[in-house]
Amino acid sequence: MSGKTFTPTSVDEHIGQRVQLRRIMMGLSQKDLAKICGVTFQQIQKYESAGNRISASRLFELSTALETPVSFFFSGLPGNMPEPTRNGRISRVSEQKNEDPLSKNESLQLINLYWKLPNDDQRKMVMKMLKTLNGSD
Repeated sequence: MSGKTFTPTSVDEHIGQRVQLRRIMMGLSQKDLAKICGVTFQQIQKYESAGNRISASRLFELSTALETPVSFFFSGLPGNMPEPTRNGRISRVSEQKNEDPLSKNESLQLINLYWKLPNDDQRKMVMKMLKTLNGSD
């Protein structure tokens, strides 16, 4: 080991948040995901908090376990160019605005509850109610 300490970038943090988002959307605990991936739940915690960087092969494995394309983890990153530091390393990408409704716990709860409804008819009723309440019916 080189003795360098790992400093997470905003990209590492974003990917960790997206792993957590998808895990919660699927109703999995950190322990569940860890078991699927063959790692400890502490490792999943470190990935989600950006305490450990996720390798490309692990990200591919996570995408398979979480039944989503790898691109999901990068979704929402700003399209701006990375900002290199003096040593040439990319330290961060321009900050993302936290206006993404999927970053809110309420949204995740709503999605989970919606998909737990037993049939399409009930989901259609909920959707109709939401559209009516929003005046878009």
